Amino acid sequence: MLLVSGVGIAACVGPTTASEASGPVSATQAHRPSQPRRPSQPRRPHGPAQRRRLAGHLPDFGNPRGHAFVPQAGRAVRSSHPDHLIGTGTPASCTSAAFVRAVALGGVITFDCGPRPVTITMTATAKVVNTSHLIVIDGGGKVTLSGGGKRQILYMNTCDKRQTWTTSHCYDQEWPHLVVQNITFADGYSPARQTKGATAYGGGAIFDLGGQLKVVNSRFIDNRCYATGPDLGGAAIRALAQWRGLPVYITKDTFHGGRCSNGGALSSIGVSWVVLNSVMTDNDAIGFGANPAAPGTPGGGSGGAIYTDGDKYSVTVQGTIIDFNLAREGGGAIFFVSDNNTGTLTIKKSTLHDNPSKVFWTRPYPGIYFHSSGHPIVIDSTIN
Repeated sequence: MLLVSGVGIAACVGPTTASEASGPVSATQAHRPSQPRRPSQPRRPHGPAQRRRLAGHLPDFGNPRGHAFVPQAGRAVRSSHPDHLIGTGTPASCTSAAFVRAVALGGVITFDCGPRPVTITMTATAKVVNTSHLIVIDGGGKVTLSGGGKRQILYMNTCDKRQTWTTSHCYDQEWPHLVVQNITFADGYSPARQTKGATAYGGGAIFDLGGQLKVVNSRFIDNRCYATGPDLGGAAIRALAQWRGLPVYITKDTFHGGRCSNGGALSSIGVSWVVLNSVMTDNDAIGFGANPAAPGTPGGGSGGAIYTDGDKYSVTVQGTIIDFNLAREGGGAIFFVSDNNTGTLTIKKSTLHDNPSKVFWTRPYPGIYFHSSGHPIVIDSTIN
């Protein structure tokens, strides 16, 4: 167990498993295992959140014991005067078609589906039109958007000409700004495979390339994306090419039961994240063969909860619990690779518990694979 107070190590790592005993590995080893391996069935951990889910109860929004300061950029926005109201007071009036239309129009979207929680099963993916500026989706804490295990729920891609191409600099544009708050995404699925020249893969619940993204006080339950691929990821959220390198804020959110080749909750390339007062539990990276894929394997299997890659970017995890996640390859909790050794990983006032990495991890940080200069910055946190 690693207990860190300030910058001093208070207790060192205890006994290790056979795979942990191998210690740190080089970037080459981490990305390409020496021998092709047959896939094995991941362990299915049973943490507290999963037990609640199995009992028919949704987990809470985020970590109620997390007290990380949330800057204005990471907070919910006002939605009291919506541009679009989904529903007329009954569950039946809240439809997939109405939501898809509202997202295409943009603006602030809220719901009036009656006094009780409601699930809207999507019959089509809601897609943001790139001429929109601010899009706010506020479920009022009572709405679940379900992909029914068949489809991606929400899609934004500033480089997709079918959604209107507004500039040749589509990988770095300010708008649209997508804010998702007080809502649940469940059973989303992205079937897109990683193919040469393609970018729009991953993101079982939300895929976002370009513009800006923020997620506040929301839940992501049992989402999926394609099971293999060396850099395919994000069972819940896949984010790419954020404007001016600004971070994606994940504030008081819960990620549970996600499965994807990499990143059972979050995945990105070259994108910074700020994860505050959140919970990530029982998510799995189920691919195998790492990145790039070892000969004879399809690749993947890293970052049980979080998978990030790229050059200069940062990941900050504060006031957050990451537990009972699993990676078939490396980084049962977090896989962090900065190819040019300029990236930074900071973990503060957080707990990372029981996140096994079946093949590789970086000592003395169980559940973390880290490749950059120096070490992760760990402050007032427990990693065991």
